[in-house]
Amino acid sequence: MQIVVAGQGYVGLPLAVRAAEVGHRVIGYDVDPHRVQELAAGQSHVEDVTSDRLRAVLDSGAYSATADAAALVGFDIAVITVPTPLRDSTPDLSYIEACASTLGEHLSRGATVVLESTTYPGTTEELLLPILEAASGLKAGVDFLAGFSPERIAPGNKKRWSFETTPKLVSGIDAESLNVIKRFYDGIFRITVPVSEPKVAELAKLIENTFRLVNISMINELATLTNRLGVDIWEAIDAAATKPFGFTRFTPGPGVGGHCLPVDPLFLSWKIREDLGVPFRFVELADDVNRHMPDHVVRRVVNALDKRGTSISGSRILLLGLTYKINATDLRESPSARVADLLIGLGAKVRGADPNVPHGETSKLNVPLVDASAQEIAAADAVVLLMDHAAFDLAMIGETAPYVLDCRNRLSGPNVETL
Repeated sequence: MQIVVAGQGYVGLPLAVRAAEVGHRVIGYDVDPHRVQELAAGQSHVEDVTSDRLRAVLDSGAYSATADAAALVGFDIAVITVPTPLRDSTPDLSYIEACASTLGEHLSRGATVVLESTTYPGTTEELLLPILEAASGLKAGVDFLAGFSPERIAPGNKKRWSFETTPKLVSGIDAESLNVIKRFYDGIFRITVPVSEPKVAELAKLIENTFRLVNISMINELATLTNRLGVDIWEAIDAAATKPFGFTRFTPGPGVGGHCLPVDPLFLSWKIREDLGVPFRFVELADDVNRHMPDHVVRRVVNALDKRGTSISGSRILLLGLTYKINATDLRESPSARVADLLIGLGAKVRGADPNVPHGETSKLNVPLVDASAQEIAAADAVVLLMDHAAFDLAMIGETAPYVLDCRNRLSGPNVETL
């Protein structure tokens, strides 16, 4: 089939390349001409798709990248994988709206449109379908098919769950839509899980991320309290995790980042407030705890330096691990940015070290990037391990740093404190 994947980011590109590898003719559509130019040259910007894989499907002719909407004519299935950010705590669906309008102008009878972008329950039927119908003059469920299938991308997590081994939820606006959508994804994923309607799939995705946010935030808040109680939260978590049922292990950190956890649960909270007029208190409390974890990290650093007779103002601080996730390359919504801003605001001289940050992304950092060398670590008044990337020499860090706040419980030594 001829497949359009609209949006060639960390969700769309892996899907487009995989669909091309299994035999479809795939057009990777993106409104960013610079990104399209890089993709056409065989340069992947997504860590889960190597440039070699990208070049292979380009050379075979199974995949092409374009910013020209005219190339979308004649698609059998179009998948929307565009961003859905929050703007002032309100979902911004303008990318979905613009993409739907463009696809609608090229929608033909019998074609299928699938939304993968994370959003609130009801988006597919209440927002997407009316735009497609208005732009195409066709009727959903009569002239064209549609559904929702949430992305479940886990950047950098290839060891246990790869792109194609993660079960894929699928839904359709009617039985025929579901059958076509399931058949398409059956050829890409090892397991597909059909649900009764798009709203169920939309809510399921938000439940997944809300579950993680609430539990991480609970452990984070507990970590801010147990330190003052003189109890080792990490040992207590390990002890609790010996229970073989009724417990899932979550650990503290400087806050959650990425596009999903700090954003997706607030889609659900917003929808509940909009439609029902009541708060989703768990999400709002969890969001508040998460947003203030960088403040806790900074307080711990300030207090530790004060005990050592050093003022935070003018001190040299080295932040290790600036991405939001271990061994990932993504800086989006990373708590490291907030930690750095708070320290700079107190007069500290802050540097960052992260071997995973792509060269082209360094302009997005709010601190100068240095190597995590023994010299840099020894010269710092305080080192903060925010993300424990495999590339870091953890033993050297623990032995060399005058003081370390370890937010990941990976170091040991007389100069190391855990979060």
